[in-house]
Amino acid sequence: MSSTATDVVRLLTVKGETLAVAESLTGGLVAAEITSVPGASKVFRGSVTAYATELKAGLLGVDATLLAAHGAVNPQVAAQMAAGVRKALGADWGLATTGVAGPDSQDGQPVGTVFVAVDGPFGPGSGSASGGKVAPLRLNGDRAEIRMESVRSVLALLLEELAGEQTGNERAQDTERNGGFGCLQP
Repeated sequence: MSSTATDVVRLLTVKGETLAVAESLTGGLVAAEITSVPGASKVFRGSVTAYATELKAGLLGVDATLLAAHGAVNPQVAAQMAAGVRKALGADWGLATTGVAGPDSQDGQPVGTVFVAVDGPFGPGSGSASGGKVAPLRLNGDRAEIRMESVRSVLALLLEELAGEQTGNERAQDTERNGGFGCLQP
């Protein structure tokens, strides 16, 4: 179990929020990493391993036209997978991985091309109009290394969002305690 997975479970538990995962190239490794953390059952709703492209549309609601035009290795596909699993499994947060672990290229994309995504309850000013964020990755290594780095990257992306939200909430509470504008009142 990674410290990132432990931190994700801890922050979700503190916030009383839940997580669902949609995986393609990682084939269940993200779910395995999360569920290796004691107490994960409080926050982890479940996962969908949609390895076959048609399952991304059928189970996760990814736009079939998008899949037909661009293939499964696409940033919009990753974003729609994260949003779809969040909705399908009734979670506060959704994660997704899609990409090419090798040994061969796929959808015109070289080995090591990966997109990881997070979808969640982003607030105003989060920089995300759609409710989701996607990180493009260009990874080196063999199949196993690419898959494991994809797991680390998607968990780090979620942790960044959870920690950022936590920091934002703490600032809001400080401002409220200190008179509304961050200054102490007599």
